[in-house]
Amino acid sequence: MTRVRTEDRIVAGMIELLRRQGYAATGMKQIVEAGQAPIGSIYHHFPGGKRDVAAAALRQSGAAYAELVTMLLAPIDDPAEGVESAFVAAADTIESAGWLNMCPVATVAGEVADTEPALREAAGEVMASWIDSGTSMFVARGIPEPDARSLTFALVSALEGAFVMARTLRSTEPILAAGRAMGAYARSLARARTGSPTGSEPAPDTASSRLADTDH
Repeated sequence: MTRVRTEDRIVAGMIELLRRQGYAATGMKQIVEAGQAPIGSIYHHFPGGKRDVAAAALRQSGAAYAELVTMLLAPIDDPAEGVESAFVAAADTIESAGWLNMCPVATVAGEVADTEPALREAAGEVMASWIDSGTSMFVARGIPEPDARSLTFALVSALEGAFVMARTLRSTEPILAAGRAMGAYARSLARARTGSPTGSEPAPDTASSRLADTDH
């Protein structure tokens, strides 16, 4: 059986605490219990105590979150369909998990942005990595880099905001609505790229277009 390293156990415990109750409400006693490690071990691996554990937890959970979103988007070549599918999956997941916080990064960032610069910096690094990876993924699907970056910013912002509303209202409607909006945005980028009213589809057969054809 694989032995879990003490520091990994501490971080995993902290991730769950941050997801359930945020940073301010989490104390060292809870970290000790969740990480199944004596307080001396915590300070051995994380000299800064609670703050250092939280920073590691944000980076690890943020990386896992990015991998999950990439996994949801990767199988679908069409960006709009991939985005909508990812939001549907997110809605199903948060509902089945009992409205648990899907990722603590944005929640903790908003909580400590003005009081814990080190944690704001850690959260900022995570978010920057999300934008970079999302931009690369959409560029690979044919969206120009500036548009891909804007789409990724909008997608992350919409998803994080939808999570807050979904947890508050106990409803998947905010996530599904955000997914449709982001899908429409992705389609608009495809239309702009191809010059076609529907992206890759031909322009509609209108009377004026038929008349133009007869002139040739």
